[in-house]
Amino acid sequence: MAVSDVFVRESGSGPGVVCLHSNASSSSQWRGLMDSLSPQHRVLAPDAYGAGKSPDWPLDRPPALADEAEFIEPVLQRAGSPLVLVGHSYGAAVALIAALRQPARVKALMLYEPTLFSLIESESPQPNAADGIRHAVAAAAAALDRGDAKGAAEQFIDYWMGAGSWAGMPESRQLPIAASVRNVRHWAQALFTEPTPLAAFRSLDLPVLYMVGGRSTAAALGVARLLAPALPRATLHRFDTLGHMGPVTDPEPVNRVIEDFLARL
Repeated sequence: MAVSDVFVRESGSGPGVVCLHSNASSSSQWRGLMDSLSPQHRVLAPDAYGAGKSPDWPLDRPPALADEAEFIEPVLQRAGSPLVLVGHSYGAAVALIAALRQPARVKALMLYEPTLFSLIESESPQPNAADGIRHAVAAAAAALDRGDAKGAAEQFIDYWMGAGSWAGMPESRQLPIAASVRNVRHWAQALFTEPTPLAAFRSLDLPVLYMVGGRSTAAALGVARLLAPALPRATLHRFDTLGHMGPVTDPEPVNRVIEDFLARL
């Protein structure tokens, strides 16, 4: 169904839970979690700008995370208050910005590796922990300039999932990723230049489940090193055998931890 211009999946009834997906993905990544939570919760999962069935970003300037949060505002209103925000990667970064905009309506946050690279940039000059993703984005952008969308997607996916991951994907999975990666410059701009300082997140006095993968990248773990201690009521959960794309590659253990944390609220 559509809420305003946002495409959103919805199931169940009860307290609202909104799930925000990663880059090069869509709301479909949360289908398993939605099935698990819907007997007791109203679960909504929107497609971000340029993802799934939602429209592209309409303006000439690059979108900021605040623009992404504004885009899903109708979904957050539909979920009711207080609501729980679940986010992965870019979606987790958007969840944090949305929570800062209206903290009183957010009951809890469940975040898998928010990619707020701006925090790394503010803490230390280059070279720093964000160099890997910076170089991957540059290589992907160069491939796009050559008209090679699949090459761009390979640079992006292999950074996050390991060398050879793109080549090992079925073509049916590659095609939507190659279509979405045209936005890679926008994603990077939003994450590297987000103006919210680390100190602002100390005001989020609510339960936070902060999940990381033991096999994740230096960039994602670099954000966690700074951000997790700044969140006053954060619980850190480490999946030793998972990487940054754990919610997509291995959703069952991630979903179980989310479900357990939600049940304890």
